[in-house]
Amino acid sequence: MSSPLADRLRPAALSEVIGQKHLLGEGKSLRRIIESGQIPNMIFYGPSGVGKTTVARIIAAQTKKRLHKLNGTNASISDIKAIVDELDSIMGYNGILLYLDEIQYLNKKQQQSLLEYIEDGRITLIASTTENPYFYIYNAVLSRSTVFEFKSVEPEEVEKAVMRGFAAMEQETGAPIRLEDGVAAHIAASCGGDVRKALNTVELLTLSARNEEEGKFVSLELAHELSQRSAMRYDREGDEHYDIVSAYQKSMRGSDPDAAIHYLARLLEAGDLPSACRRLMVCACEDVGLAYPMIIPIVKAAVDAALQVGMPEARLCLADAVILVATAPKSNTAHNAINEAMDDLKQGKSGPIPRTLQNKHFDGEDAEVKGQFYQYPHDFPGRWVDQQYLPDALKDRVYYHFGENKTEQAAKAYWERVKGKKLD
Repeated sequence: MSSPLADRLRPAALSEVIGQKHLLGEGKSLRRIIESGQIPNMIFYGPSGVGKTTVARIIAAQTKKRLHKLNGTNASISDIKAIVDELDSIMGYNGILLYLDEIQYLNKKQQQSLLEYIEDGRITLIASTTENPYFYIYNAVLSRSTVFEFKSVEPEEVEKAVMRGFAAMEQETGAPIRLEDGVAAHIAASCGGDVRKALNTVELLTLSARNEEEGKFVSLELAHELSQRSAMRYDREGDEHYDIVSAYQKSMRGSDPDAAIHYLARLLEAGDLPSACRRLMVCACEDVGLAYPMIIPIVKAAVDAALQVGMPEARLCLADAVILVATAPKSNTAHNAINEAMDDLKQGKSGPIPRTLQNKHFDGEDAEVKGQFYQYPHDFPGRWVDQQYLPDALKDRVYYHFGENKTEQAAKAYWERVKGKKLD
């Protein structure tokens, strides 16, 4: 039992692979490709422990090409060069199949060194990655490959692997293993769709199980103890981080307090208090905004309190604020206004500040018309006077459009009365 249980039970045929029915089921695309024997360059994308390496190994076993395996975490240009050197030798007569695990860790130069050979077919590349290939793999490699997305395995499928794991441990240890009701289901539900993690938990539970006269007993309490946090897939630098914070903000924007609280819980369970606070503040300003302006200082106070008290009490401050943001009326009028103004600047739409607004009260001798002629709004009825504030090039530009919510409509009605004209 020198290697982990997950390696000892690694499937040797497609029919034994747990999950991925959308790719490997009868008549599905990847299965048809593998069965054809004509293997193109492929990239397997998905979370850890869902069968990417297993399927690549099965493909390698079925091909007559010479197999090489590299891992992006420690592969070098010299490793790739050594593989290329074999192409002109008898060992590379039928071509080479390169299985490159964690390709996202190779730099641009390393990835580009393969281009000529994967394009002409002398090297067939099967690469795997846990990160989004469209962000981490260079376009030249992507354009020569087909991407297949592997998904987290459903608990019902994982449970089958768990039972097979306990059966294997019984055979290896020579002792019967008795499971308390719910153990297998708990392991399957808490592994986050990672079959490797589930099987490694099975091995750990077997080694730590209570010895009885008739064998070993695995209690549900022990299963909870050894797998209590394993359902969390989270990497602050990886896709899962961005997926969770995106879902968190979009749930608040979409006025779904239940989903927003769920994703807040996931962030806090992963220990990512800063992201939970930052996205909450952004959402208050961007998505609620002028529909309920006072929400901004309220949320800021909740965030300050959360950061001051820390976890676990911080969850209470943030839960209040998240539900408030999710259930508040929404307006993105300020968000749209500042974006449009910044877009104009990027396009060179600007100009000198009108003389009436400049911070000087004298004119040079070259000024054709002397005098600033600024009109002080407080000297006029309604504290407003019609004068130009935007540069000449933008004098008729409208960035802000009143939202349909009660707060902005009240402001609109007020200024229509004061200005005596209809506003957008």
